[in-house]
Amino acid sequence: MKLQEILKARGITDEQLKEVQEQDIPAAAESFQRIMDIYYLLKVTADMESAYWYNRVWWENDGDLLEVRRAKAVAASLAHSTPTILPYEKLVMNKTKHLRGAFPFPWVCASFFNSLAESLMEEAEAPAENEADSVSVVGAGGGNVTESYGEVISIAKKFGMRKEDIPVLVKVSKYWDGISVEDISTKYAKTLPGFEQLQNIMDSVLVMFDSFAIPQGREVMNYYMPLQYGFDGILELCDEKIAKTMGEAGGDGVLGMSRGYYYAAMKEIVKGLSQWCENYARKAEDLASREPDEAYKKNYLEIAQVMHNIAHKRPSTFREALQMTLCLHLGVVNEDPQSGQSIGRLGQVLQPFYEKDIADGTTTEEVVELLELYRIKITCIECFASAGVSGGVLSSNTFNNLSLGGQNYDGLSAVTPLEYLIIEAGMRAQTPQPTLSILYDEKLPEDFLMKAAACTKLGIGYPAWMNNQVGMNFMLRQYGPEGMDLYDARAWCLGGCLESAPGCFLPLEYNGKVTMIPGGVSPTCGTGIHFTGLPKVLELVLTNGVDKRTGKQVFPPHNKKLETFDELLDQWKEYLDISNRIVNKVNNIQMDVWRKYNMPAVNSLLKPDCFKKGQHIGNCGARYNACINFESCGTITFINSLASLKKNVYDTKKYTLEEMTDAMLHNFGFRTAYDTGVFSPDYHESTDDAQKYAEIFADCINAPKYGNADPYADQLLRDYHMYLLHYLPTLESFFGKPEYLCQISVSTHGTQGFITLATADGRLAGTTYSDGSVSAAPGTDKNGVYALFESATVYDHSQNQNAQMNLKLHPSSVQGVQGTRKLLELVRTYMRKGGFHVQFNVISSDTLKEAQKTPDQYRDLMVRVAGFTQYWCEIGKPIQDEVIYRTEYEEV
Repeated sequence: MKLQEILKARGITDEQLKEVQEQDIPAAAESFQRIMDIYYLLKVTADMESAYWYNRVWWENDGDLLEVRRAKAVAASLAHSTPTILPYEKLVMNKTKHLRGAFPFPWVCASFFNSLAESLMEEAEAPAENEADSVSVVGAGGGNVTESYGEVISIAKKFGMRKEDIPVLVKVSKYWDGISVEDISTKYAKTLPGFEQLQNIMDSVLVMFDSFAIPQGREVMNYYMPLQYGFDGILELCDEKIAKTMGEAGGDGVLGMSRGYYYAAMKEIVKGLSQWCENYARKAEDLASREPDEAYKKNYLEIAQVMHNIAHKRPSTFREALQMTLCLHLGVVNEDPQSGQSIGRLGQVLQPFYEKDIADGTTTEEVVELLELYRIKITCIECFASAGVSGGVLSSNTFNNLSLGGQNYDGLSAVTPLEYLIIEAGMRAQTPQPTLSILYDEKLPEDFLMKAAACTKLGIGYPAWMNNQVGMNFMLRQYGPEGMDLYDARAWCLGGCLESAPGCFLPLEYNGKVTMIPGGVSPTCGTGIHFTGLPKVLELVLTNGVDKRTGKQVFPPHNKKLETFDELLDQWKEYLDISNRIVNKVNNIQMDVWRKYNMPAVNSLLKPDCFKKGQHIGNCGARYNACINFESCGTITFINSLASLKKNVYDTKKYTLEEMTDAMLHNFGFRTAYDTGVFSPDYHESTDDAQKYAEIFADCINAPKYGNADPYADQLLRDYHMYLLHYLPTLESFFGKPEYLCQISVSTHGTQGFITLATADGRLAGTTYSDGSVSAAPGTDKNGVYALFESATVYDHSQNQNAQMNLKLHPSSVQGVQGTRKLLELVRTYMRKGGFHVQFNVISSDTLKEAQKTPDQYRDLMVRVAGFTQYWCEIGKPIQDEVIYRTEYEEV
């Protein structure tokens, strides 16, 4: 207000300021545009090439040590991948020979592929889906193949496979029948007394999926070893290590002898990566020899030179360094079904190469073009998984997060000149991946923050904003017992869409200088108890443990009257604990079997502590291993429901618990989302019973709601967090470490909302839960965004891995340079209050509604769903409805 008074005194109006715009955003390079034109036309293709070579070499090495055998198989799948190069590419390599390609991993999960393959061979109907798959909706537009057509078969409602590949799928998958990670872990899980309990939990979709579905990811890459030594240099290091460790226990009678085998395995995977690069070099040379166009010929020869160099030597230019990191990233995502294999702080890692190239005469435009082409490569990464995972969790995204900012090794601003260009490339080349995340710190340059804010307000969903100080505090809290110090805490960043992941700094020697570069130093910061629907647990308390949707007795009947609010809450805690104990045990078995049979090869090469110790990730080779979590969903729907029950049943005693439960079972007299096909929480279509439940419904709607700086509801959120802070460490991961809270909804609030009946806050059956973990439920935050910030920070965000705040702004609210400043100040306010994360959709609901009606006209429209951006047409309708009806702020 003071600023506006000063401006008014000087004769400057708000409208005049709004007209002052940032500099126009240049168009992306022609090479980017040409590839994107192809991308928009492509469907996601599944082929069997990589899986075939994995199987073949696995069979050929039957009897070898599993760690070495696994590395040989992964190396073969890379080394035999057919190289494909477009004439206008400057960065090459894909996950498969297709631009948008994926392949199955039957050695991880064989049952689905076996049943599917046999049914297709016999031209019979596809096998029945599990519950999570059946209630998950995949977006029907864009590259998703949701239905079979012609000679193309739809798999998992997303991937298209040609019928000619089906016999290969049959042969490859059949071998793993009974011996996949899924089958072996299920065999031993069945010996648990609570296995039947687990089946009921999974059938109710109280928990979304198993750990073997995506065993890697939600972590940060570490590119140090190849950048420092090159592949040939690493091979020499392996030989040195083998000479020292093979046949020596090193004082460790359990794992000491495995060190020599680790280095033998690393030699195999390095040779595979090197051959993969060589194949592209030779392909480029072949194309150059037959190319009449001189410009294309020159480009092919440049590609060949880059790929020959990185196949053996450490990178000597920025282009070579970027290409090598891309090769390594693709190598990791090709060894397991996974999501969230984050890129880390790439602009700081590659700054030395950029600095030298600029000094040698490379232009910034040439660098930006490479960064634009890099965005396409990361966007093309797909995760081959079930419909419940690819649609119900990921919304067809794989969360390859690139973090910017934060602090460097010396505790100063870590922002580099290259990071400005990464944002610039993200503004010009607007693709869903890599998503960008700002590690906000008060030490960051103001012009960098303004550039990031200008990017955010474009409406493309990135960058999101994370509180660097809160992240560092969480690192010291969680990993202090394993030796985390302040220097390592400064190296943290986002693993996956929103999982805080530990890092460290290592000395990269390049161009006569030593630069401390950050990188990841842990395995997956996830893979614990996956996405538990908190409101669903409360529903089961009210129904005495029976899932009314399926008719199954999910939990033992408590047969209690629950006469006080504390008794209600204690029963919720009891049911949650029953679920967590059995799910955690089974997930521990799944991950233990995975690390014994499918130990990561490429990822265990890249984590430098693994190489130092001579142990793969599964053997706790990484520096920090207290990284397994409990993932929650529907936090605010749960809190608002508690507030309504507390107010209407226990405080005012206006209704009995039975009356409230009856109203919810009858959906307050409205049609369900199952009937209407509308999943937005604010859509109501009455039935003949509407009048009967009108008063109770109104009281539920008008009960206190989180997000209004109202202590009645906000205290319940604080109490919930304090409870989980002390409860979750009583659960132990397969690494033998305490677990912690991860609060990300991803897309699960759509699927888990679908299987949940009406809730006491007035939400109707089948509609989505509230998004995020500290976002307000749509339409319930009546007092503005700053009141929401007050509610969100009633507890210390550093006690958990994350907290997720999604906001939607109307574009007019951040118009012009003044609007950019307002957006940055909004972020700064929340960060200073201790908020961990905030992200924005800057788009009007009217535009989204129109895009839902005519998706073909909005092929390139992107929105922020949770910790990621995705093409609107590739998102399922439940999540589309939810994003449309998020509260839209017209003033900030």
